[in-house]
Amino acid sequence: MKIKTAAWISVLMALTTILTVSQVAAQQGSGASYPDRPIKLVVPYPPGGSTDPAARLLAADIGTRLGQPVVVDNRPGAAGAIGTEAVVRAAPDGYTLLLHTSVISTDPTLKKNASYDIKRDLVPVSLAVTGPYLMVVNPTLPVRNVGELIAYARAHPGKVNFGSAGQGSSGHLIGELFKKAAGIDMVHVPYKGGGPSIAGLVGNEVQLVFDTFGGSRSLVEAGKLRAIAVTSPERSGLMPEIPTVMESGLKDFSAVYWLGIFAPAKTPQAVVDKLYRVLKGSLDSPAVRSRMMDQGNVPQGLSPSEFARVLDGDIQRYRSIIESARITID
Repeated sequence: MKIKTAAWISVLMALTTILTVSQVAAQQGSGASYPDRPIKLVVPYPPGGSTDPAARLLAADIGTRLGQPVVVDNRPGAAGAIGTEAVVRAAPDGYTLLLHTSVISTDPTLKKNASYDIKRDLVPVSLAVTGPYLMVVNPTLPVRNVGELIAYARAHPGKVNFGSAGQGSSGHLIGELFKKAAGIDMVHVPYKGGGPSIAGLVGNEVQLVFDTFGGSRSLVEAGKLRAIAVTSPERSGLMPEIPTVMESGLKDFSAVYWLGIFAPAKTPQAVVDKLYRVLKGSLDSPAVRSRMMDQGNVPQGLSPSEFARVLDGDIQRYRSIIESARITID
């Protein structure tokens, strides 16, 4: 009798273990228990850069909504590759996320020897915001609009230098796109970051930079730089007096940046969906929308599938620019 009782106890314990494991697995698969600890949001750029304010605003708000802290982890280096690789190698459990810019669209073309493949190793969660680039020039350059800039560059081929945050950066690619659309010759000068490129513009080392509003708006308002256009299809509410490139003469020219959230591949779909819903709720809230707009960012909150389509389109678009301009990075 004792043997039978002991056997039944063993069977019951085994069944209890199986049921408990099944319940945990079901919860994890449904995302019901997620998150139960802090989340890391990796930003592959230095602290204080133009991406940081949006990253920290989102991290604080979605952390409150999820009930767990979302900690911004800056991992700069190798043109964004160090931070991206850290996320690719992380466990696919939703606790390590990547906030990257549209520059990641250049990785398949510029970083052919990278240890990761963004299409294979990352899954889109949401395209959070978009924003225009501001065309800013040194005030000593005798131009006040895009038409005058094009005319000046044609009259002085190779004499207009445009700066960027580095070889293959968004500012570099947009500059090459503008050169091609306008049919002009400008010289690219790469700097080690957006801040140094703007310092070079203020010092007249370069005459033109395509920058974010966050990086240049205050300098324009202080009279240290001159804004001649925005690259988006429509004018920006932050500086509505500045015309678009399209209305300034280049009718087919349009370029915007975006900031998007990615997770490691194989992250459970339920977790991805939960993250998207929370991000969408954050971006739809009046408080976050207002602060994003103040930064020059336009909240979007695209779904994972919508974001994937944008990513695919930008990979193709930037590949064309990179190949035609023969851009390479070390």
